[in-house]
Amino acid sequence: MSKKVFFIQGDSLLLPEDSQPVDYSCSQFEKGFSIELAGNFIEPDIFDIPEIQGSSQSKINVVSVSPRAMLPEKWKTIHIRQLLAMNDSQDMSNILRACHIAQWRWDSRFCGTCGSTNIYVPKEVHRRCPKCGRLEFPRICPAVIVLITDDDNRILLAHNKRFKAGLYSLISGFNEAGENLEETAAREIREEVNIEVSDIEYYKSQPWPFPNSLMIGYKARYLSGTIKPDEKEIADAAWFTPDNLPELPSAGSLSRLLIDSWLSETRA
Repeated sequence: MSKKVFFIQGDSLLLPEDSQPVDYSCSQFEKGFSIELAGNFIEPDIFDIPEIQGSSQSKINVVSVSPRAMLPEKWKTIHIRQLLAMNDSQDMSNILRACHIAQWRWDSRFCGTCGSTNIYVPKEVHRRCPKCGRLEFPRICPAVIVLITDDDNRILLAHNKRFKAGLYSLISGFNEAGENLEETAAREIREEVNIEVSDIEYYKSQPWPFPNSLMIGYKARYLSGTIKPDEKEIADAAWFTPDNLPELPSAGSLSRLLIDSWLSETRA
C-alpha cells in the first residue's frame, strides 16, 4: 500500500507536475528520487516525524531535499506560504511541522559543542551527540505580531523594506532574552514606529517555519506618540480605515487573520 509523504525543499513543497498540494502518494518514488539525486552527491533525507502526544496529529512521512539539489524532471516547487489558506486543515499543520523539522535536520547534523556527527533518536524529535551526549532539539524562535487600533478604530499598518511595493502588514519582531512577550510587543512598536500602546492582549499563535519561528499574535490600543518609521526596517507606516486599506498579507497568515478579525468586528 502506498503512503502519503511530504516532499520538502527548504521552505517549499515539491510536487509532481499537475498534482495538487496534498493529493499524491509515495509508493516507490522514495527509491527513484534517491537514485535521481545520487549523481549530484546529495542524498535526500528520508525520515518519519512521530505524532505529538495528546494531539490529533499522526506520524508524518517526509522526504527532505537539499536546497542545492536538482529536482527530477517535471517536478515543481510551491512555497508553503502559498498554502496557508488551508490553515484549518490537518494537512496544513503537518506540512508546517514537516517543513520546520526538515530544515532543522539539515542544520543539526553536527554537535554544536564538540563537532561530532549527531545521531537521530528514533521515535523522538531530537538528536544526540554520541561523543559528549549533548541533545539537540528543533530551534523555535518566538516572535510577536501586533494589531494596533486607535480611538477612531483605525488600524496601524507598516511597509517593511523587505516587502514588495505596496504591501503593508502589522508590526512584528522577535522576543529578546529576558523579555516576556508583552514587553517584546511594546518594545518593537516603540522601536519601529515610535508610539506607545496599552491593553496588550493575546489573540492566537501560528507555527511559522520560515525558517524556525512561532508567531504569537496580540491586539493593542494606541496610547501616545507620533508615528515615525525607524527607516531601518520600516519604510512607511500610517493609520488605515476599512475603506482605504492597502495590499494586505496573504490569506491564512496570522497577520491577515488579525486584520480580518478587526474587519469583522468593525463591520458587525
